[in-house]
Amino acid sequence: MSQSDSQVLGVVLIVRHGDRQGFYQDPDTYTPTATAITPLGNAEEYQLGTYLRAIYLNATSPSYIPGISTGLFNQTQVFIQADLGGEDGVVYDSCVSLTQGLWPPTTSNDITLANGTTVTAPLGGYQAFETVDPNESVSLEGFEYCNSFNTQTTDFYNSSEFQQKAAESATFLSLLPPYLDGRSVTLQNMWNIFDFMNVQSIHNAAFAKALPPTFLAQARALANWHEYNVFSSPSIDGIGNIAGQTLLPTILNGFSGIMDPTNPVKLSITAIAYKPFLSFFNMSGVAEANPQLAGIINYAAALALEVRQPSSGGEPVIRFNFKNGTDSDFITYNFLNRTGDVPLSAFIETMAPASLNTTAQWCSVCQNTQDRGCAALTLAYDQGHAAAQPRISPVGAGFLGAGLTVAVAALALGTLAFLGLLSVGKFSKRSDNKVSMTCQMQTRRSDTMPSTERVTGLVNQLDIPSQMRANI
Repeated sequence: MSQSDSQVLGVVLIVRHGDRQGFYQDPDTYTPTATAITPLGNAEEYQLGTYLRAIYLNATSPSYIPGISTGLFNQTQVFIQADLGGEDGVVYDSCVSLTQGLWPPTTSNDITLANGTTVTAPLGGYQAFETVDPNESVSLEGFEYCNSFNTQTTDFYNSSEFQQKAAESATFLSLLPPYLDGRSVTLQNMWNIFDFMNVQSIHNAAFAKALPPTFLAQARALANWHEYNVFSSPSIDGIGNIAGQTLLPTILNGFSGIMDPTNPVKLSITAIAYKPFLSFFNMSGVAEANPQLAGIINYAAALALEVRQPSSGGEPVIRFNFKNGTDSDFITYNFLNRTGDVPLSAFIETMAPASLNTTAQWCSVCQNTQDRGCAALTLAYDQGHAAAQPRISPVGAGFLGAGLTVAVAALALGTLAFLGLLSVGKFSKRSDNKVSMTCQMQTRRSDTMPSTERVTGLVNQLDIPSQMRANI
C-alpha cells in the first residue's frame, strides 16, 4: 500500500540513543556501568528529530499527522518517555536533543508582560519543556533483575551452539588483545569487545588507524550474533523476548490512544537502548525475514509504527518503517509473516497475548520476589491472604486469591482476542492543566496504571475494565 492509498492517523515511535562514551555491561546479568552522551550523539538525535519533523509535523508531507501542531509544542498531543536506567542519562539526553529537532526554536515562543513588554525565549525561541519523573516502570528494561532471563543467558553460554561458535571464532579473537586495553577476550564478552572497538574507532584517531580494516566488521558480526541470541526466543512469549514483552504495552496503548477519537495524543515517542529492538524485531518476524536486522541497531535508529486508514475504507492498518541510523531513510518492512501493511486487529491478536502488562506479571515471569517492587507485592499478597483466611471459606478464599493475583480482560469479536492492554507506560489522554513534558524518565521500579482501551475499525469499541493497581 502506497502513501496515497492511506492516511496516517498517528504514529508510535521507538528510537535509540545517539553516540556515547565507552560502556561496559556484565555479560551474565547485563548490569551496566555509567557512561555519557557525546556532542556527536546530541547532533545525531537532533538530526533525527529534524528528519521526523519533516515527515510527521509538516502539513505538506503525505505522512503528516492530521491536526498535530507544526509550530509550538502542544502538550496535549504528544506522549514522550525515555529510559533513565542502564546507560545512565544517555537515553534521556538523547531524547531532549530529539525533541529539539522535532520542535525547534521559534519566535512564536514568547510572552507579553503586564507592562506591555514582549519577551521571546532565549536562543531564538528555544522551546524548553519540563521533565517529569513518573511512576517507575519495568517497561523499558524488562530484562534487568529478571532471574529467568539470567538463567536463559547462562544456558545459552553453556549450549553446544555457543561452544561451536566460540571454536569457530577463536582464531579471530586471538588477534584482538593488542586492541582491547586488557579486556577479556572471550565470545561471552563479545558485546563489550565490539563496543570498545566501535567507540575507539569513532573517537580515537590512533586506534582507528591501527585497527586492521576488517576487524571492526568481524567483531560486530559476532556481537550481533551474541546479542540477538541473548535477547530473543523462538516462542513469542519466550523469556529471551522479555525486553520486547515489557515494551509491548507502550506500543499497544499507543495504538489504542490513536484510535480513540476523544484522545488528542496521536504521537508517542519512546527513547530506549538497543535491547528491546532485538526482541521486538524477533517477535514481529522482521529479523527472520531480514537477517541484517537480527543484530545491534545503529545509534539514532528509529522505528515508526504508523497507524493508517486505507482510502478504500475498512480497518486501520499498521505500517512498519525503520531507519537504521542517521545515514539512512525509512524503509518499509513486511512483518508478522504478511506482505505490506498489517491490519490493526492482526497485530493485536498476535502481540497482545505476549504483552507483560503489570508488575505482578513481570515478577512472576522473572521469578523475582525482591526487586523492582516485587518484594512489596509479595508482602501485600501475604498480608492480604493472611487477613482473609479467618473470615473466608476455602472456596471463597480461592476466588479472592485469583482476583488479587491476576486481572485479565478477555473480550472477543469474531476471532479477535484483545488481551490485557494495561500498561506500565500508559499512552494517556492529556488535559490542559497537566504539566508538559519532553521526556518522562522511566526508572527501575514499577507501578502499573489502570486504563480503558478503545479500538475502532474491525473492533469498533472494546472497553477494557480497570485492572488491579499495584501502587508500590
